[in-house]
Amino acid sequence: MYKVTIDSEIHLSILEPRHGNELYKLIDESRDNLGEWLSFPEKTNKVEDTLIFIVRSLKRLSENNGYWAGIWHNGCIAGSIGFLYIDWSARKTEIGYWLGDEYIGKGLVTKATKRLIDHSFHDLDLRKVEINVSIKNLKSRTIPRRLGFTEEGTIRNFEYLNGEYHDRVIYGLLKEEWNPYDM
Repeated sequence: MYKVTIDSEIHLSILEPRHGNELYKLIDESRDNLGEWLSFPEKTNKVEDTLIFIVRSLKRLSENNGYWAGIWHNGCIAGSIGFLYIDWSARKTEIGYWLGDEYIGKGLVTKATKRLIDHSFHDLDLRKVEINVSIKNLKSRTIPRRLGFTEEGTIRNFEYLNGEYHDRVIYGLLKEEWNPYDM
């Protein structure tokens, strides 16, 4: 299925049921760190939960409404990135991403996000890409900043996670603002 080579160490590929065990293991090993910012680790308690997620993602892909891809580093699944939805009438999407603990700080998400932005603007002809991040997740917030996104606002009390409300910062990038050669 769909595979994009980013460089000699990194590629993206649509998640398929055959990746379920590997993806579950990565989530399980990184559960504490991921669970600090995201709700899905708490809901992912067995391989079957991961398979359900993958099947739902493939359904969204078949409906032309987004998808999740694995981020592979040197042949091992390192995390995931995807389009949470595609709003064809507004011609925009939102990118989400996460990495397993041992892959943080290697530039994988920046490179993968850059590739999805290119795909959004050049292949899908979208007008806007958004990234929403917990206001306290400083590492994740560096990604949209590094890629030239504009901080557009904050949604207060966006999500209740780990016994507290989290605000979300919304970053946006318009097609005419994107210049991958500036990075």
